[in-house]
Amino acid sequence: MYQYLTTQKNEYVTSKQILRCGSNPGAMIREAANAESGMDFIHKMGIAQKELGETQYWLEILHKTDYITSVEYNSLYKDSDEIMKMIRSSILTRKKNLKK
Repeated sequence: MYQYLTTQKNEYVTSKQILRCGSNPGAMIREAANAESGMDFIHKMGIAQKELGETQYWLEILHKTDYITSVEYNSLYKDSDEIMKMIRSSILTRKKNLKK
C-alpha cells in the first residue's frame, strides 16, 4: 500500500501513517506470543487492536479522498476487520482464562 501510494499517487503523508500503524499489529501479536504473563499478553494484543483501528481509520480517509477505489477499500477493510475479530477473541479468551 505504501509503495502504491507513494509511486502511483504521489501521496506521502497518509502513506507513512498507514505503513506505521498497518505494520504494528503484526509486531504486537508477535510480542504477545512471547508475553511474560497473561496480563502482558492482553496488553500487547490491546495495542495491536488499537493500531488496527487506526489502520482502518486511515483506510477510510484514503477511500474518501479517492486515493483508493471502493473495491480496494472494501477488500482491505474486510481483511482488517477479520483480524480485528481474531484479536478481540484472543483478548476475551485470555481474560476469561485468567479468571479461572
